[in-house]
Amino acid sequence: MFADLKLATTIAALMVVVAFPALSQTADTGDTISERVKTLDRGTVWKAVGQIQLSFPTFHPQGMVKIGDFFYITSVEITKPTTKYDTSQGGYDRDTGEGKGHLFKVDSNGNLVEDVILGEGSIYHPGGIDFDGKAIFVPVAEYRPNSVSIIYKVDPQTMKPQEVFRYRDHLGGVVHDSEKKTLNAVSWGSRRFYAFTLDENGQVTNADVDRGQLATLNPAHYIDYQDCKYLGHSEMLCGGLTNYQVKKDGPKFALGGLEIINLASGHPVYQIPVQLWTESGLPMTQNPFWIEPTDNSLMAYFAPEDDKSTIYIYEAQGR
Repeated sequence: MFADLKLATTIAALMVVVAFPALSQTADTGDTISERVKTLDRGTVWKAVGQIQLSFPTFHPQGMVKIGDFFYITSVEITKPTTKYDTSQGGYDRDTGEGKGHLFKVDSNGNLVEDVILGEGSIYHPGGIDFDGKAIFVPVAEYRPNSVSIIYKVDPQTMKPQEVFRYRDHLGGVVHDSEKKTLNAVSWGSRRFYAFTLDENGQVTNADVDRGQLATLNPAHYIDYQDCKYLGHSEMLCGGLTNYQVKKDGPKFALGGLEIINLASGHPVYQIPVQLWTESGLPMTQNPFWIEPTDNSLMAYFAPEDDKSTIYIYEAQGR
């Protein structure tokens, strides 16, 4: 009996040792990712190295992190689309619509392992997400600008969500600056930046400060950020897109890109277009992305499509 108990304790301890290296991978790679992204340019060759077909309805994916062999993907399921108002009502340009917010856990073959529902009532739109080595941070907001949000942190092993705080704006992406002890967020369209300070217990201390006082404006305008990742040293990497026209009445085309932003100043440090599209014309940085270093390059994962999604895998090496 005691031998069995000792063996069980030993196995449990080994499982913890095995699990934690996967959970701490982002803490040691941010510097490498920052250095290598800064060597990419418009001439960079993005080599397609694989695809993962997701085997379940994905709705409208928003953010993604990769932890070990698993992908964690947020998505909004729209059951009733929002309707635009003819004139602004209560400071809003549209109603809330209806839907559900999802956080999917997906294995390396594209199979759904777990589906956690996040949000409440009209707050059902999850955004861009990040992993700080311990928890996945997920913003969930109303599906309209200038609205309200709930920020959650989710244990990637148990998939149990915990509400962190609420704020009166649409927060579309969040990262945890573990060095300066802040949660940094971007608004609808990434037009505003926020830095929410954390006390020693991990509680937000300035969630009651109005956005007019707390927000700083994003000076970069060529793309709207959809998903962001913390790199360390007050930098985050964001992916996104904007639609452009070559002439006034001509067709629009979507250009995607990546930007490294200094969290202290709110200014871009490095900007590059990502000239990759799906066969249907969606830019790879349409919504979720994840980047990790290999021995001498970068591996990028993109999931731009709705409903029947594919994770496209590319390798890029800078100059």
